[in-house]
Amino acid sequence: MTQRTRTIRNAAIVGVSTALLGITAPVTASATADAAEPFAWTACEGTGVDPRQQCATLQVPMDHADPDSPLIDIAVSRIPSENPDARRGALLLIAGGPGGSSLNDPSGKGQKLPQEVRDTHDLIGFAPRGLAPSTSVDCGLEHGDLATSKLRPWPAPDGSVDGNMDTARRMADACARNGGELIRHLSTANEARDIDRIRAALGERKISAWGVSYGTYVGAVYSQLFPHRTDRIVLDSVDNPDPARVSRAWLAGHEQGVEDTFPHFAAWASKPGNPDRVARRTSDVRPMFLRLAARLDREPIPWPGANPEELNGNVLRQAMLDGLYRPSRYPTLAKLILAARQGTVPPAPEAPPEAVLQNVAGVGAGTLCNDVAWPKSAAVYQKDVAESRAEYPLTAGMPRNAMLCAAWPYPPREAPVRITDRGPSNILLVQNERDVATPLGGALEMRKALGRRAVMVTVDSTGHDAYLANGNACGDRTVSRFLATGQRPASDTYCD
Repeated sequence: MTQRTRTIRNAAIVGVSTALLGITAPVTASATADAAEPFAWTACEGTGVDPRQQCATLQVPMDHADPDSPLIDIAVSRIPSENPDARRGALLLIAGGPGGSSLNDPSGKGQKLPQEVRDTHDLIGFAPRGLAPSTSVDCGLEHGDLATSKLRPWPAPDGSVDGNMDTARRMADACARNGGELIRHLSTANEARDIDRIRAALGERKISAWGVSYGTYVGAVYSQLFPHRTDRIVLDSVDNPDPARVSRAWLAGHEQGVEDTFPHFAAWASKPGNPDRVARRTSDVRPMFLRLAARLDREPIPWPGANPEELNGNVLRQAMLDGLYRPSRYPTLAKLILAARQGTVPPAPEAPPEAVLQNVAGVGAGTLCNDVAWPKSAAVYQKDVAESRAEYPLTAGMPRNAMLCAAWPYPPREAPVRITDRGPSNILLVQNERDVATPLGGALEMRKALGRRAVMVTVDSTGHDAYLANGNACGDRTVSRFLATGQRPASDTYCD
């Protein structure tokens, strides 16, 4: 993908037009969205994309509430309908995250869509605001703070959160120092407003969407802010939309998500004939894992080339969380467990380039911390962590602990968007029964909030991502039929 020139217009007045105005009221749909300039599509540069995929850049306001706001770039891609005679409109692919991009999804996961969906829709991808090659942000975090086990707030082995609060302050200070004005304008609501600008530039009166994970919250917020701009909306692996907590609810969801999913891993990891078998009985896997994590808390194993360069208890716990995202990752987790029990480690996992990690971390930080205010008191987190550790020992209190948002210096500019049942009945939720990242309980909260607007398909599968990800013919068929024809089940459905 070409690295286009990304300049911010009127940079000298950024402080006046945004910071000093202090927007706090919810921002409604832009009156000028439908006047957006049409895209100037060109061939995408780079390798690994379908030759049919086209690329363009859209300029949107940094601050949708300020008509004189500087403009930022949003990178957009498309593969046109494969049958123009059958074309219905555009299907926007919304990635997870925050910090994920769907820019190359028309060439990737979009090609898994059945032919009738690729015939009826242009496939549209985009890099959200803040994420390269759109105008990007970067917190300039220390290398050690880019470790996943540090970005996730695992408490100390004794349950203390003091170190997490220190980390939060250090990381939040770095984002404030290096993130520029744009980091203050990263939010789910602003991503939804950018999407409406994309819709208008496409020349579409309405747009369909397939949002996954955090993308389900983006899709729900878009459907709330622009209900009559929506056509067919699929929310896949669904976030809890609790308006009082938002991202704190998603983090907390890991407690139940691990409890729902770990037994599936344990059954696999104890199965006779499995070359990566870690225990003889399913019931032995959980206590073995807890003992191993506790041992690594006391006696970490050096791990050259990893970040951090040791396998400690929290790194193992984070590896467990990562490994439960889909069954195809189980062997990697089991091999790590087997090595650690022998006092060794496998080769260090390959990490993305540090510039990519910095960019993704900056987008995640800005979005999570701007969407909702987090508690500032260490005592609040200490109490929550203690309760979580007692009830959910596998996750050791992490899901209720303090992320960098506990020290974020900027108050939210607007209240989180409350998801309601007001709007057209054109939303289909699809959810795996066992999902470590977006557990069924959170999806049921979204289902409840949407009311008559939605129908939910629950799939008897394990892993994160449901549609076209697990080979469940019933679930895939139901979602594909909705995207191609608009036909949904008459009521909520369970797919064995």
